[in-house]
Amino acid sequence: MNPTLLQPGEGTIPGRHLLTSTPETVSWGWLPNEKSAPCLTIGSGDTVTIDTLSHEGIMPDQGRDPVDFLGHHGVAPGEVLHDAKAIAGSAIRHGPDDGPHVVTGPIEVAGAEPGDVLRIDVLELTPRTPYGFVSSRHGYGALPGELPEGTQSVFTFCRVGLSGGRMVSSMAATDGRQARFPLDPFLGLMGVAPATSEPVHSVAPGDFGGNIDVKWAQVGSSLYLPVTVPGALFFTGDPHYAQGNGEVALTALEASLRATLRLTVLTGAEASAATGTLRNPLLESPGYWIPTGMDEDLGEAMKKCVRHAITFLVERFGFDRSTAMAYLSAAGDFEVSQVVDATKGVHCMIRKADFAQWY
Repeated sequence: MNPTLLQPGEGTIPGRHLLTSTPETVSWGWLPNEKSAPCLTIGSGDTVTIDTLSHEGIMPDQGRDPVDFLGHHGVAPGEVLHDAKAIAGSAIRHGPDDGPHVVTGPIEVAGAEPGDVLRIDVLELTPRTPYGFVSSRHGYGALPGELPEGTQSVFTFCRVGLSGGRMVSSMAATDGRQARFPLDPFLGLMGVAPATSEPVHSVAPGDFGGNIDVKWAQVGSSLYLPVTVPGALFFTGDPHYAQGNGEVALTALEASLRATLRLTVLTGAEASAATGTLRNPLLESPGYWIPTGMDEDLGEAMKKCVRHAITFLVERFGFDRSTAMAYLSAAGDFEVSQVVDATKGVHCMIRKADFAQWY
């Protein structure tokens, strides 16, 4: 599909329910907590289509005026999303201490209770604009104080199109030649409300999910999250068109997505079969199981990911801990999810094909 403008609620709505991003259904820079009121209630196993909104183009340091900001990059006023204009022009407060993300939700999943697991199946991800941004701001990213150079933040504008039937974008070298790369959309931020009445910042991920920025959460994947409040109170945002592991500039290629998800409550034996005793985000793609580990220290995040991967192998396949460690050293791939979200992330790729004798 060649990306075209997809205004909120327009076009095909694959899910049973629709949730658009409006000043009433989003929070800007903060996540739902146990006191948050749901803006939608669905049944377990229901599908929901969510028109997520990227924060890039509406931020205060970009003028909080997407028509003007995008116009400087050649985007016509008619190519600007209505929800971007509505939220940027709303009375929602957004200051320097708030997170950047436009967080849509929460969605109450009927019957979900603490101790359950919420399974989020990613069914469809459709680009909403034919453009996006990679942002590098001072004091952030993998090289704070070194890049960006000069005094201004750098917002790299990227047009999106098709090449050989594949969605692609590109960036230009100083001589005009283009590096072209494929798009693999995913939602950087998916989570359930943590069991706290305190405000929850949108930047740092945690056991509840949130801004985990694992690039493999693409169409066909599933995310398993531990439920800690009644109704789960699922939320999402931070849509990406593409990201390299590490997300070193601060953001990846950020742009708005229409996401269709299935939300299913797993209880008892079903929950145990999916995640065992793990009480932190676990991803599953068509070819891999993907345990995660997070910490402010990257080395500690790595250790946590190794421990979680060992627990997964011991509980799912009956390995002893030493053999699980040996397998991971021989065949597991540990990747840095991101180093830019205060709490850093590591994930482990465990090939399903290696365990064919169990199935």
